[in-house]
Amino acid sequence: METTLRGVGVSHGVAIGEVRHMGTAVLEPPAKQIPAQDAEREQGRARKAVEAVAADLMARGNLAGGEAQAVLEAQAMMAQDPELMADVERRVAVGSTAERAVYDAFAAYRELLANAGEYLAGRVADLDDVRNRIVARLLGVPMPGVPDSDEPYVLVARDLAPADTALLDPTLVLGFVTEEGGPTSHSAILARALGVPAVVALPGAGEIAEGTLIAVDGSSGEVFVNPSEEKKSQLEAAAAERRAALAASTGPGATADGHKVPLLANIGGPADVAAALEAGAEGVGLFRTEFLFLDDSKNAPSEDKQVVAYRQVLEAFPEGRVVVRVLDAGADKPLDFLTPADEPNPALGVRGLRSLLDHPAVLRTQLTALAKAAEGLPVHLEVMAPMVADRADAKAFADACREAGLRAKFGAMVEIPSAALRARSVLQEVEFLSLGTNDLAQYTFAADRQVGAVSRLQDPWQPALLDLVALSAEAARAEGKSCGVCGEAASDPLLACVLTGLGVTSLSMGAASLPYVRAALAKFTLAQCERAAAAARAADSAADARAAAQAVLSGE
Repeated sequence: METTLRGVGVSHGVAIGEVRHMGTAVLEPPAKQIPAQDAEREQGRARKAVEAVAADLMARGNLAGGEAQAVLEAQAMMAQDPELMADVERRVAVGSTAERAVYDAFAAYRELLANAGEYLAGRVADLDDVRNRIVARLLGVPMPGVPDSDEPYVLVARDLAPADTALLDPTLVLGFVTEEGGPTSHSAILARALGVPAVVALPGAGEIAEGTLIAVDGSSGEVFVNPSEEKKSQLEAAAAERRAALAASTGPGATADGHKVPLLANIGGPADVAAALEAGAEGVGLFRTEFLFLDDSKNAPSEDKQVVAYRQVLEAFPEGRVVVRVLDAGADKPLDFLTPADEPNPALGVRGLRSLLDHPAVLRTQLTALAKAAEGLPVHLEVMAPMVADRADAKAFADACREAGLRAKFGAMVEIPSAALRARSVLQEVEFLSLGTNDLAQYTFAADRQVGAVSRLQDPWQPALLDLVALSAEAARAEGKSCGVCGEAASDPLLACVLTGLGVTSLSMGAASLPYVRAALAKFTLAQCERAAAAARAADSAADARAAAQAVLSGE
């Protein structure tokens, strides 16, 4: 009998196939004592296993490229943490086997992270995956992960580790469903980059029996268990209609009445440029520069190395707009040379621009490298700072840009409610705003973006979040300046129309979402988008806001 389950749709499209469950986690190794003379050998086994897992994660990252690479490299650094390794060796020295020592050391570190505040919950899941991989290697058993199958299937899991999601084969994995995660979790972001339909935060997903036929609607968040022939036909017809609309939609982003809305790409480095160009990106709305800094958590990359990487991206968009975000470190992206190690709540501490202002040489080197990379190129370079709280922050960043001789527009990211509430003040110092809706939601609702239990508060349809977007856009319009959105909210076609109606002047997203958003905007006039935005803001919940906007745009 057909039943319907509801989670959070995070990647568009429809997938119909049989369920295959993610491989189970590594079993807890037995606690047994080893003779003292075996300790050195066991310590060597542990070191080799750690290095092998770190190398595997780095290799997976190199294959995947883009955002996945940055995530996996961070996991590799986690595996090689010297304090963790020292703890493993201490445990072996007093009689533990290598695998038991790894298991117990990671458990202790896991507890520290879990007690450090909810912001680090996402890193706990990544830590578990690293532990499981090291223990599996030591035990000589298969790695936990994506099941082997010759036939296409829908993958169901409690959650997906970045190492698994990054290398999913879209020809075999039709879509995936997870019990945990949220719209801005690593799994969701990577699913959109892959173009794989996905639903997360679905209660009871793990109870769906292996081999059960399900239909996954990554737009609505619905999962139909044992769908009827009629339901399958409806979903397939809707999917075919969407594909046809995508194929017919080309060129710059614009509403049906010609109001231009530049559609830009979010990229993590040069490896993402090809996909952005293929999808018709009109430029780059968010160039995350962290990928350069994750290779070595103890030292910043040289100016020359930065120049080479930046120039590769800038050369790909002649006459186009490229918005570069300077290093956004701290919280879940710690760097030894930049971020404090002992903060009680890193999400609310010295991160983003705050870190860079505390280390002006790092900021100056990056800005100088950007200035050199742009020399002689016809690109429209814009540079923005993350985590701007007020006018003083904006001024400090703009002054640093000018001192570095940077010929570009200077901007501020709106990720903190104070910046949205005082946007006109911030715009006295900079030339544009860019809304990072993921962090803006996190700080507005005190809801960690990696915790599935609070995913409803991370929903970008929350009316309070739409109010802050509107405030920022209205301030930019009043100052004659631009206000874009580079958060994951821009990748939702319906919400993209609402953001346009709120006055947002550009939208930036993962390359895979560009065709969907372009097609949606082309169906409606600016006036329709404005009416949908007003209806959404008048609602009292995210679900009601979405329904209200949908009703306006569908003519109901």
